[in-house]
Amino acid sequence: MENHLKIAVKAAVHGGSEIMKVYGREDLGVEYKDDSSPLTLADKNCNDIINSYLIKTEFPIISEENRQLAFEERKDWESCWIVDPLDGTKEFVKRNGEFTVNIALVKNGRPLAGVIYVPDSKELYIADVSKKQACKVILSDHEVDVDAIDFDADRITPGKNGSTGIRVVGSRSHMNEATENFVASMSEGNREVEIVSKGSSLKFCLVAEGKADVYPRFAPTMEWDTAAGQAICEAVGLEVISKETNQPLLYNKENLLNPWFIVAGK
Repeated sequence: MENHLKIAVKAAVHGGSEIMKVYGREDLGVEYKDDSSPLTLADKNCNDIINSYLIKTEFPIISEENRQLAFEERKDWESCWIVDPLDGTKEFVKRNGEFTVNIALVKNGRPLAGVIYVPDSKELYIADVSKKQACKVILSDHEVDVDAIDFDADRITPGKNGSTGIRVVGSRSHMNEATENFVASMSEGNREVEIVSKGSSLKFCLVAEGKADVYPRFAPTMEWDTAAGQAICEAVGLEVISKETNQPLLYNKENLLNPWFIVAGK
């Protein structure tokens, strides 16, 4: 792995260990932001750990839990980190284990590398988009020897769906009308549609490792929700396509809100 990707892997795993320290407590330190979304002590602690790693690199950082800079300050950034220290905070509060640490490195708006760490299961996804390599490693504890990771031995691929049906990633709690209409369109011709549910950026991972076929996201997401997942998907040959532009999602935009998108094979 390139050095920057190694740093991101170490940051994600160390940050994940801090999350689990809070996860084991009775009081998760839950607060609520202006948009009513939850914020926990784990979000804050993990963000501090990740910043301590990434700040040593030459690239600036966009993190959900950092102060958001105006586009005027960001517009000339060729490359930057995009971080969600705890993606799936609602899942964390529910204690269902489906939360992740997301770190991506982007250049000229496109993901170069991505790391997704699942602290509860110790699953680690790593992608080098330029080399078209993505792998999944299951750690024994919250420590990682990055030099021992073998992309070839632990490679993930979307694979082929052996059935005539289609597996669609859907919301664990509910689907909006646009998503329901998309699912209905997939079932035309009496094709069987299976809904596969998962929290956080694990939705991207389901498609990347062949456990689902398509992920339609017709609801709001921010850049830190998707950058690492897009890196994982693009590294295995999938596309993450904006419904507005019919082109891949871009990053470090003036507005950090994503358009609706679909994850699927080319």
